Amino acid sequence: MLQIFKTSQATYKLQERYSWNYMDYAFETINDKIRAQLMQQYIPENNLPVGIEVWNDKLFISVPRWRPGIPSTLNYILLSDVNTKSPPLIPYPDWKQNELGNCKTGMNTVYRIKADECNRLWVLDTGTYGIGNTTQQLCPYSINVFNLRTDKRIRRFEIPQDLINDGTFIANTVVDIGKGCDDAFAYFSDELGYGLIVYSWAENRAWRFRHGYFFPDPLAGNFTIDGLNFNWDEEGIFGMSLSPRYVTGERFLYFSPLASNREFAVSTNILRNSSKVDNSYNDFIALESRAPNSHTTSRVMDDFGVQLFNLIDRNAIGCWNSLLPYHPQYHDIVDKDDVGLIFPSDVKVDVHRNVWVMSDRMSTFLQSPNGLNYNEVNFRVYMAPMNVLIRGTVCDVKLEGSHTYYVDENNDFKK
Repeated sequence: MLQIFKTSQATYKLQERYSWNYMDYAFETINDKIRAQLMQQYIPENNLPVGIEVWNDKLFISVPRWRPGIPSTLNYILLSDVNTKSPPLIPYPDWKQNELGNCKTGMNTVYRIKADECNRLWVLDTGTYGIGNTTQQLCPYSINVFNLRTDKRIRRFEIPQDLINDGTFIANTVVDIGKGCDDAFAYFSDELGYGLIVYSWAENRAWRFRHGYFFPDPLAGNFTIDGLNFNWDEEGIFGMSLSPRYVTGERFLYFSPLASNREFAVSTNILRNSSKVDNSYNDFIALESRAPNSHTTSRVMDDFGVQLFNLIDRNAIGCWNSLLPYHPQYHDIVDKDDVGLIFPSDVKVDVHRNVWVMSDRMSTFLQSPNGLNYNEVNFRVYMAPMNVLIRGTVCDVKLEGSHTYYVDENNDFKK
């Protein structure tokens, strides 16, 4: 049988920077913490970190309010704080703006977040409390944008109700900056509503694309992670990454449903054009399948066109260099760890081309009747330079002058 991914690549290139048995918060006083616990506003075992982002000295960490006792959904830690490997989370920008049920200035549940090159942090508040059958829609879906230099919210946009349906569940955000900071678009994947919402900063309005490629694959809904077997067969479009800009000025958005092993793409020229909403079916591109058991929830592509994606079935991070065809023989594993990388929930690349990975054992948290063991490490943040991660893999395509080296069918580099 063809070995699609090289398991020998488990070289532990990612270095653990932070780890927690459970998430703690930087309460203003010990009395505030005790009061929060007594009032069940803080229940340590109910806090699961999901998304990360890096900007300057801040590592942002989101904690969705799936269960009671999550005091703050959008938080950060300071990378300059080297005194502990398990720092408490600091609410961003403050406690008040993380208030549950405050639909004007608070935030209810945040998943993945994105900092752009204009020093803005894009945050989608789902307005929800709970998960699955327990979900309550306390506030409208809203796009919140913060000025990272002043820590002030500079825009809040409520997504119109006609772009939201009963199944809507948005957990990923990609930001596309064009000719300047005002030429900005954000893309939001509606996993259970099977749509893609586009927001224009300049027009301050949004529109929704629908496509068959957003739906789950009925043959790919079964998951086995850390010995747990379960079905997530309704999970549609989820992970997304944005290509570098081509000489034509366009970029491509790569995406896939969670319950799928296949990749898809679409030009951002299509997404940016609201008139294409009902006339774009043939503009979406179906790429090849990755391999069996290659479900992914998060991906990122750097400015050199190298895509990294989490492989939640494999406790691993995969790679593909977009200079090469999207074919399994040009995919590889950059790192794998059957303890530390159980459910690598988010992958990001910072401005220095360092790769950051959060792992959180989400499948155990959600699916195991026993939940997590809080006497051991459950949540980790790793970091490694991109060139270190892809070194020795098929994704490490060499450039020499105007010549591009590629990998042939025997995995040899050719000019």
